[in-house]
Amino acid sequence: MKAGALAGIRVIDASRVLGGPFCGQILGDHGADVIKVEPPMGDETRAWGPPFVGDAASYFIGVNRNKRDVPIDVTQPLGQELLLRLLEDADVLIENFKIGTLEKWGLGGDELRKRFPRLVHCRISGFGADGPYGGQPGYDAAVQAMTGLMSVNGEPQGEPLRMGVPIIDMVTGMNGVIGILLALQERNRSGEGQFVEATLYDSGVSMLHPHLPNFYLNAKVPQRSGNRHPNICPYDAFATSTVPLFLAVGNNRQFVTLCQVLGKPELGTDERFLTNASRNMHRDALRDELVALLSRRDGQQVSQELVSAGVPCGPVRTIDQVVADPHTHHRGMIVDIDDYRGTGAPVKLSRTPATYRIRPPAFAQHTDEVLKERGIDPAAYASVLPRKPAV
Repeated sequence: MKAGALAGIRVIDASRVLGGPFCGQILGDHGADVIKVEPPMGDETRAWGPPFVGDAASYFIGVNRNKRDVPIDVTQPLGQELLLRLLEDADVLIENFKIGTLEKWGLGGDELRKRFPRLVHCRISGFGADGPYGGQPGYDAAVQAMTGLMSVNGEPQGEPLRMGVPIIDMVTGMNGVIGILLALQERNRSGEGQFVEATLYDSGVSMLHPHLPNFYLNAKVPQRSGNRHPNICPYDAFATSTVPLFLAVGNNRQFVTLCQVLGKPELGTDERFLTNASRNMHRDALRDELVALLSRRDGQQVSQELVSAGVPCGPVRTIDQVVADPHTHHRGMIVDIDDYRGTGAPVKLSRTPATYRIRPPAFAQHTDEVLKERGIDPAAYASVLPRKPAV
């Protein structure tokens, strides 16, 4: 395997659950040496199943590839000492301890900067350390509610809905990666590390496009619109005789082509539908027309016809269909290591692509290996090195 873009970068991932571990996995996929420091009871996502493989649930397995595992009881002074020894040759620390915890241990930002001036310290948190919500714990669904994402998700007459995936956690993890890479790049000039913060709240607010720009201009509180887009029309899901079809028609040329493929070209010259603005004004009438035209068509077939003609669309598919799709495999989005199967890295680099070297670790799998590499005797820290989860 080629060395990844981050080969030579050493990361201590002392985070748990999703945002931080996802951040660490991305770095590991691109070549960083990532050491996962788990608490004595284990990352709680090891128990978030079924399904399970060995001591880990699928939830844990999904975001802890390409890491070596060293559980440490960092609540004990000896454990804190060991963490500091691991940080001696580290470039990056990722953590999502409760705000104030590191400071309580004497390992706050000022102390870390003093001891390790080149360290990039990335904190994943719910709301940051200060401000009206500073220090509060953050959970994806609660922050989806607080940032307004749920208010615009769901059917017009229905209740606000949580997104079907933990989108804020995952975007926060990605933002953590962006911040770490920016800090490492700046370190090349200054020789100094810095503190990087990615919060669930900031990430949730950042995803409110185009609802926030719309609100800034018209002061209208966005409402739920189901699958409809607030600014583009037609941009919605439609029933066919087989599978649902999502149309994402972004310009006038695509709309004219859509009408031609569906066998009613006169809609493309109808004054009500000439521009995106006019289509938005008459979106209910346009939807009625499209519903009638598509209800008799095979969803897969018409999707292929429209895409071939340059109209963006796609059948609404289930997860098993996505996994079975040859294009998913062609794009390297399914990863197999022995009996492990995971989701591939979405960012492709031509010379230094992501590599998949280590399956998600068993609890304490690499303790002796990692410590001995650094000249540390595991026996000297045996009291803070759990060998199996406490619960």
